[in-house]
Amino acid sequence: MARWRSKSGNVAEDSGQDAAERTVPHSGRHRPDGERLRNGLGRATGVLATLVAVAATVIAVVLALHIAFVVFSANQANPIVRTVNDWSRGLAWEFRDLFTPKDRRVAVLVDYGIAAVVYLIAGRVGAGLIRRIH
Repeated sequence: MARWRSKSGNVAEDSGQDAAERTVPHSGRHRPDGERLRNGLGRATGVLATLVAVAATVIAVVLALHIAFVVFSANQANPIVRTVNDWSRGLAWEFRDLFTPKDRRVAVLVDYGIAAVVYLIAGRVGAGLIRRIH
C-alpha cells in the first residue's frame, strides 16, 4: 500500500483508488486560496525591488565617475565628462556644497561621495522593504 500526504496534511493510504480520484493539487490550476495572486505579487515585488536597487547603483556609479573626473582633472571639453558632470549635479541635490574645504577636489570627493553612499544605502533598504511586501 502506498502512502501520501493529502492537501490537508493528513497521511492517507492507497486503498486501490485510481490516481485521478486522489485529492492532489494540480500545478497550473487556479486555487481558490489565492496562491496564484500571492505568487504574482511576489514576482512583481521582486522585479520592483531589483529595479530600485539597480537604479540606486547606477546613480552611485554616475556620482563616482564625477568624483573620478574631478579628482583626476579630466578634460571638461569631453562630451562624456560633460554629460556625467551635468547628471551628477542634479543627482547630488542637497549634498552639493555640504562641506566647503579650500581644495575643490576634496569638496567634490566628500560631498558627492556621501551622496553616492546615501543612494546605495537607500536603494538597498528600499529594495528590502519592497521585497517584504509579499
